[in-house]
Amino acid sequence: MKKTVVIPMAALVAALAGPTFASSDNAQTPRIAPGLVLPKMDAQEGRKLYASKGCVVCHSINGVGGTDAPMLDAEFMDSPMNPFEFAARMWRGAEAMVELQRDELGEVIDLSGEELAAIIAFVHDAAEQQLFSEDDIPENIEAMMGHLEDEEDDDDDHD
Repeated sequence: MKKTVVIPMAALVAALAGPTFASSDNAQTPRIAPGLVLPKMDAQEGRKLYASKGCVVCHSINGVGGTDAPMLDAEFMDSPMNPFEFAARMWRGAEAMVELQRDELGEVIDLSGEELAAIIAFVHDAAEQQLFSEDDIPENIEAMMGHLEDEEDDDDDHD
């Protein structure tokens, strides 16, 4: 006698989609290896964080931002890029970045893994970057940038 096994459609779809685990915000995140998940790569959130966390003080996109560090326009990024390679490049420049952050921001930027993922997504998304403008920069960051420009002008006057 032949037995027929009935698998509910939802269970079949879930099995074919691969395992997922909840991230810190309870969203389903793909598991890439045992014990590892990838955070959501949200370029729109990354645009907000790029400005609010202060990345824009040293880096520019679309000509908006500082000039003390490399510009981060998507057109100059490797494509496709492994986000871990981007993080590795940041790590190699960490000592200089931390020094500049302390000097120009007064503190070191604190990023969660999810925030870094969003910023990396923004840095590689040309369409989202087209939306970026000075209007995205919070007042406190804009004031800091204005203060830094004034200091640079004073330095130029003394040369």
